Amino acid sequence: MRPEQVPPAPWSFRTARRDVQLLFATRGLRLFGYGFLSVVLVLYLAGLGLTEPEIGALLTMTLVGDTGVSLWLTTRADRIGRRRTLMAGAGLMVMAGALFVATGSFWLLVLAATIGVISPSGNEIGPFLPIEQAALAQELPSAQRTEVFAWYNLAGSMTTALGALAGGCGAQALQWAGLPAVASYRAVVLAYGVVGFGLLAMFRLLSPAVEAPPAAVTAPVAGCGKPNGSWGLGRSRGVVLRLSALFALDAFAGGFVIQSIVAYWFHARFGAEPALLGAIFFGANIVAGLSSLSAAWVARRVGLINTMVLTHLPSNVLLMLVPLMPALPWAIAVLLLRFSISQMDVPTRQSYTMAVVEPEERSAAAGVTGIARTLGASLAPVFVGPMLASPVLMSVPFFLSGGLKIVYDLLLYASFRAEKPPEEGGEASR
Repeated sequence: MRPEQVPPAPWSFRTARRDVQLLFATRGLRLFGYGFLSVVLVLYLAGLGLTEPEIGALLTMTLVGDTGVSLWLTTRADRIGRRRTLMAGAGLMVMAGALFVATGSFWLLVLAATIGVISPSGNEIGPFLPIEQAALAQELPSAQRTEVFAWYNLAGSMTTALGALAGGCGAQALQWAGLPAVASYRAVVLAYGVVGFGLLAMFRLLSPAVEAPPAAVTAPVAGCGKPNGSWGLGRSRGVVLRLSALFALDAFAGGFVIQSIVAYWFHARFGAEPALLGAIFFGANIVAGLSSLSAAWVARRVGLINTMVLTHLPSNVLLMLVPLMPALPWAIAVLLLRFSISQMDVPTRQSYTMAVVEPEERSAAAGVTGIARTLGASLAPVFVGPMLASPVLMSVPFFLSGGLKIVYDLLLYASFRAEKPPEEGGEASR
């Protein structure tokens, strides 16, 4: 039996290194803030008087701005310091929350969305995830990587769920107490900024062990005239660009149904109140998080790429069924069923990316593929805004998203089914 095929030893959070525990904690706090905000974000913008097309454009600028900021930070993180970069991202999160609270001007909100860190989807945004992935991969043997990434994603899903429930119920409670709807949503946005302060304090506690090895930062890559090549990539550039193109397509499809848009759809279609919206996405993120744990078990038996494709295809069919449901309970049930399998590709996708690139290029690879996803997702909301304004078209985003995601699954399988990571008997990790 090859060393990389030896069954992995059980992993325990309790006995994990302190930096690993901290990275799990920052992931949890950050995703709590993202879930907290996403349920009420579009309702807040509508309450400020923005039209649906303006909201769509603002959400697009939020993601486009994040693309530029995150690309610049993540491709330099291994040189300027991972901890320092993470702290910078937390500062941008605080700034964005403060500006969203302080103004109702569309153009000032666009400015805040472009240069700050705001998550309209409830999912990862900003430079955090690529850098944390690189630090975790550096601390873990390859045999444990997928399992730990599954737990890492579970931590995010669970806290996103709690954040969604807290944001929706909190806004509803403030309204019951007599606060106007817009003011209740503004209080949620203010709390989002406070989460950024918490992250800033936690990132300061990380040790120098999370930083890239000195040799990886300074050593030139063969065939490249400067350290790490373009965007911090050298030998891994080809596979990273191919993965990035596919991930951008998947994210573009997902951008039609980001959490804040789906929450608005449930509100417009069925009259769902903030507390119910919070409960819906609490349940959705709980089942998504639990499903991610089974991803490592499935991947050990059928492989990372097969796990990504075989679990994603049926979830996309379920997504297209949501708007066809005749009543709110049926729509919720189908959405929850979809979430029960839709996120199994996330830890496997992250693990596969870390496995097939050079170890010294992991921050850059995770950054570039992450930016590709953000850029893809940023293009969709501008098209969704006008659809939400029309009762006839407001369900079209579900069909566009599901159809495009199926295309992505088929292309991914055709392109990478033969390229296996080392734990599946492929070439040794570069």
